[in-house]
Amino acid sequence: MGHGGDVIAELTTDHEEVEELFTNIQEASAGDPRRKTYADQVTMELVRHSVAEEMYLYPAVREHLADGDAMADEELRDHAKAEQIMKDLEGCAADDPQFDVLVTKLMTEVRQHIAEEENDLFPQLRAACSAEMLNELGDKVRQAKKIAPTRPHPSAPDKPPANKLLAPGVGLVDRLRDAMSGRGKD
Repeated sequence: MGHGGDVIAELTTDHEEVEELFTNIQEASAGDPRRKTYADQVTMELVRHSVAEEMYLYPAVREHLADGDAMADEELRDHAKAEQIMKDLEGCAADDPQFDVLVTKLMTEVRQHIAEEENDLFPQLRAACSAEMLNELGDKVRQAKKIAPTRPHPSAPDKPPANKLLAPGVGLVDRLRDAMSGRGKD
């Protein structure tokens, strides 16, 4: 799938990619090791996506939408729930009885979050912001995803400026760990 365009197009493409990985998990047999590979890929994508949203999307929501603070806070709570589930999932093999429980919880949480963003937040943001601003945010989100962590860090800050200062260093460590372990190469 192609990335590019404004922030809404970029994040919607991310959502579609995550849904495709969820489908791959669901189509593989219980205990199939590919399910763990797909779950790791989902985690990597979701963490990068979430960090980029926390760095740029939610500050824009706070600034430009009438109920922006409440909306951004709700989205951050959703991220925190999903991140804890991903952290718990990180230690599970595909044949672990908890794997299916955690994957199901993650899918439910993420699908609900996506629906809220695509049906409520994104249309409001598109109405409130210029095309130029949305394109600029898309560029910032793409850049943020390149340096963002790839593993869940539930206790990491999720609001600027602390998240913008710490994410690149944590991201570098995560990418080194991924390279050494082969995580995300499949």
